[in-house]
Parts: sequence; structure tokens; C-alpha cells
Amino acid sequence: MIQEQRHSPVSHSPIDPNKLDKLGEVAIKVGLQLAEGQDLIITAPMTAAPLVRRITEHAYKAGAGVVTTIYSDEETTLSRFRHAKDHSFDRAAGWLYSGMAEAYRNNAARLAISGDNPMMLADQDPDKVSRANRANSAAYRPALELITGFDINWNIVSYPTPNWAKLVFPNDPEDVAIGKLADAIFAASRVDQDDPIAAWTAHNANLKARWTWLNGKKFAALKYKGPGTDLTVGLADGHRWKGGASEAKNGITCNPNIPTEEVFTTPHRLRVEGTVAATKPLSHNGTLIENIQARFEEGRLVELKATKGENVFNKVLDTDEGARRLGEVALVPHSSPISASGILFYNTLYDENASCHIAMGQCYADCFDDGKALSQDQIFAQGGNKSLIHIDWMIGSDQVDIDGIHADGTSEPVMRKGEWAF
Repeated sequence: MIQEQRHSPVSHSPIDPNKLDKLGEVAIKVGLQLAEGQDLIITAPMTAAPLVRRITEHAYKAGAGVVTTIYSDEETTLSRFRHAKDHSFDRAAGWLYSGMAEAYRNNAARLAISGDNPMMLADQDPDKVSRANRANSAAYRPALELITGFDINWNIVSYPTPNWAKLVFPNDPEDVAIGKLADAIFAASRVDQDDPIAAWTAHNANLKARWTWLNGKKFAALKYKGPGTDLTVGLADGHRWKGGASEAKNGITCNPNIPTEEVFTTPHRLRVEGTVAATKPLSHNGTLIENIQARFEEGRLVELKATKGENVFNKVLDTDEGARRLGEVALVPHSSPISASGILFYNTLYDENASCHIAMGQCYADCFDDGKALSQDQIFAQGGNKSLIHIDWMIGSDQVDIDGIHADGTSEPVMRKGEWAF
């Protein structure tokens, strides 16, 4: 007797497979410019496995040595906060980060895929979240310093995971939300174009023109004026503006962030004065921090208020002495494609590229003249900041003007109503 064969209906992914493949190719050829024989470490949510597979294939086609992926899982992360004993939250997998640091010292490249649900820890005890993050940051520091010091080529890209998509598009069915977020990621990453690599070459050239002009000016400070904002950000001695493609200490030119619309440099940790108001919410550790207002004195954030999430942000800023000082200042035109999309991504990689922003905490060591040759003590002496955290928050809009201040006190426009003035 012949049995009737029953087939399950074919499941069609809302994510365009051709564009996903292009994103994998761009991550390797633009984001990392992976070198022949170079090892690669990938970190990713388990739900991002389809992109991990595309990236891994392109990595081996480019001549990778060994590609190693470390997966995270939302449910197992939540299990810790729901069931672990109290002492668990002061511990971290230092052995794992020591191994990653050793790999980076041996010239392995680093690629992170973001896509975790930004609100994953929203209902968990904020004290446990803060303690776990502090322990994790301390354990991760040996590896992180090789990234922030730009010793190796590294890159971050994103994948439209279901929980993230439903947060961004809460009124749509899951498949529709995933498709919308995928399209937004592809557009921001320039893989919706016929030749994404050529598009990135042109975009990098435009960013280079911006930071070349800023480096030529050698401003001593930036002055921000806008609603709720009257802020002067002194720039570190010997600072250097960067953006887009940059050469790491291992000689490989990479694009650390995909997408990116910013040019950025290092502020002086002791020379920030005035008040500043956030222009977009900050999503951090499961909390949406809204309507931030901050006051700085002698470089230190001495007062912070927010209509939502104030206690959470203040707790993070108590991580260490450097957490209340600036480590980065970045300029992004209000008309950037991510801003124009009108989407709040709840993901700093995207939201920071919709607006000028500042970052609390650790500075980037390479944003100095001869930065590759400077020691950490020299960077600190020139005004660079040290911290276990690095948190970006958005302060730019079409109502904010920015002037560059020269050492003699004279000024000239850098941005007017959120757009480049030069």
C-alpha cells in the first residue's frame, strides 16, 4: 500500500536572503577587511544564526584561519536572574574573556552581532543587573582594552531578531515586524544597493572629508546651544577626529560600526561645563531612560535627572570614578538616513547614528595624534578618560547649533540646526 506523503507548508522568511548574504559579505569585506589566515571570533544571539552562517561562509572564502562563534540565549540569561543565588551576580566568566584577550593578542579579529531584546532585563532586579554588569565589565576589560585601543580590526553588525522586532514595531504581527526591521537594517547598512561595497567606499570618503576638516581646525572645544542645552565640551590635548574606515594597529583598515554616520573624537575628561538635554531616549539594560537632563562641572556629571529610568542611569554612573566623565563626543547630521527613517531602534548602534551624541566612560585610545604609539598613562595625561563603561546618549536635533572654539576663544560654526555648516 502506498502511503500518501504529507509535506509541511514551506515557511517563507520575512528576511530577504540575498540582502542577508550581502550583509554577511559587507561585514567581512568592509567591516573587518579580514586578512588571509586571520582567525575570527563572533559573538551573537542564537536567533541570529542565519547571519552567523552567512558571515562564516564569507570569512572562509576570504581566507580565514578559524572562525569561532560564541552564542548567547535570552532564556538562559533570564534563568540566572530568576533562579541564581545572590552571590552569582558578583561573578563573571573571566576565563572566557581571558581566552578572548589571548586570541586578540594573537591578532584574531572580532565581530559582534547585536540583536538581543533591548528590554530583556526590564523586569529584573536592577541591583542584580547592575552588579552582574559591573562584574562582567571588570572581567572583560583585558579583552575590551584591545578593542578600544584599536589593536585589532573589529566590527559590529545587527540581525532582526523576533523580540527586538516586536519592540520596534509593536503593532505588527511578528513576521511583518521582522521584515520591517530587516529592511531598516539593510537600508542603514547600505546592502539594499546594487553594489554595497562601492556605496561604503563613497560613504567613507564623505566621512573622511568631514573629519579631515575638523582635524585641520584643531578646535580646543565645542559649544552646544539648544533647548535645555548650553554645554561646552573641551577636547583632549592632541585629539584626532575619526569616522568610517580606520586603520587598526595591526595594519588592517576596517569599519568598526555598520551602520555609521558619525565622526567622533576624545573630549577632555576635566573640561566639560554646563547643561545638556537628551534629544532621544536611551535604552540601557532593559530600561528606557527618557528626557535626560544633565549638568557638568569641571568635566564631571554632577547632576542627572530623567522623567523615567533616572535611578537606573545614576546607578550605572556610580560604576567607577570615570563613569561620570565623557569618553567620546560624536557629530551626526540630523538628516542622516537613520534619523530620516523616524524609527526608534532601542539599540545604541542605530540610535546614536541618528543624532549627535556623547558617551560616558571609556575613551577610544586611537583618537589622538600618534595614538597607536601612546601608552594608557600618556592618553590619560592628555585628557582621555578611563572607565569600565561606555554609554552613548543622544543630544543632537534640528534645534541644536554647535560652534568650534579655538584656543584664542574665537569661534566658527560647525553645525547649524543639526546640519553641517561647512
